[in-house]
Amino acid sequence: MLQIQVLRQNVEEVKARLAVKNFKIPELVDEVIALDDQRKKLQLNYDNTQASVNSASKEIGMLMGKGEKEAAEAKKKEVAELKTKLQPITDQLNATEIKLQEILVQIPNLPSPLVPKGTSAEDNEVVRSGGEKPQLHAGAVPHWDLIKGYDIVDFETGAKLTGSGFPLYKGAGAKLQRALVQYFLDYNIAAGYTEYLPPFMVNEASAYGTGQLPDKEGQMYHIQLDNFYLIPTSEVPVTNIYREEILKADQLPIKMTAYSPCFRREAGSFGKDVRGLNRVHQFEKVEIVQLTHPDKSYEALEEMVSHVEGLLKSLELPYRIIRLCGGDMSFTSALTYDFEVFSAAQERWLEVSSTSNFESYQTNRMKIRFKDDAGKTRLLHSLNGSSLALPRIVACLLENNQTEKNILLPKVLHSYFGKESINK
Repeated sequence: MLQIQVLRQNVEEVKARLAVKNFKIPELVDEVIALDDQRKKLQLNYDNTQASVNSASKEIGMLMGKGEKEAAEAKKKEVAELKTKLQPITDQLNATEIKLQEILVQIPNLPSPLVPKGTSAEDNEVVRSGGEKPQLHAGAVPHWDLIKGYDIVDFETGAKLTGSGFPLYKGAGAKLQRALVQYFLDYNIAAGYTEYLPPFMVNEASAYGTGQLPDKEGQMYHIQLDNFYLIPTSEVPVTNIYREEILKADQLPIKMTAYSPCFRREAGSFGKDVRGLNRVHQFEKVEIVQLTHPDKSYEALEEMVSHVEGLLKSLELPYRIIRLCGGDMSFTSALTYDFEVFSAAQERWLEVSSTSNFESYQTNRMKIRFKDDAGKTRLLHSLNGSSLALPRIVACLLENNQTEKNILLPKVLHSYFGKESINK
């Protein structure tokens, strides 16, 4: 959530930056400022009325002490009349604050000046790429056909157990998932991230804090009886660890990593782009999260991008790094880099990581602050990235490393998987 003072500083600049995200209702900025003006007037009226109540109440005691009962009774009536005025002001103030919050959460984060203009993924910028696209043998097939000969992922039984988009991993498929998760966590821990194993459901306050609520796209699985939400990523519980806390500057940066299953409804998903493991409703992911000093968050973002890039290099996968345009960014992000790996059998790029700087948009919602060297309380910046999401990584590892006899694994996974290949 944007800070109101940010909106007030330069209204036209704010609207221009929101236009980069193709935000269609810039007039909400004016509504926020008008409501904030109204809130301030009501607060001043309330404070002045309450001050009059306090002053008159003190006079009652003084008059009673002097034996001036008639004057004291008159003051009591005055206090009673003033108190009757307080409740309507309080009601108006509460209603105004609720309306103000309702509109504020409809305004997305301001994009960084580094964000390119554009309306769709076609307008994203390729920052750099690495690795070599493999040359597959003549009989190579996409992973949804490849797995039939190895019996490692069962889409049909998963659909029987739950529904479409809930794959069942078995044998070497399950072991590969576990090996990847352990390797990703070890890689992150070696880079200074502290490991967490968070709850896989969160309450409304946590989902609101990271911007998943209000759920504008219907992506969250909601357990209505308890009002809990299945997490779409471990970013949600992990970032909320420090909700409503004030940290010390010497604690920064805070670097956290976590494994979790992730649950996303992916409403409206259909077509060839969602076949097999390309898009599922439940998947495994390892996440990295940082809480940083606001002056150092873009330096931290570049560090996280390099970190994820190193992970993809170690997996020997061809990749490219994309800077998202305004129209392809998330509601809460100020700047996002996506990582895509090339699926040789599908002959297309698949997104496997999204690494973003949210600046103070999330921390303002969660009230995550720190005291700077001057003793001033300020909002931190939050960042997160996938390190990595498994389904498409698994799809590319299977497809790109298939031979006529087996599926070879990158060297870095040999000790984690216990073998150099997956055999039929």
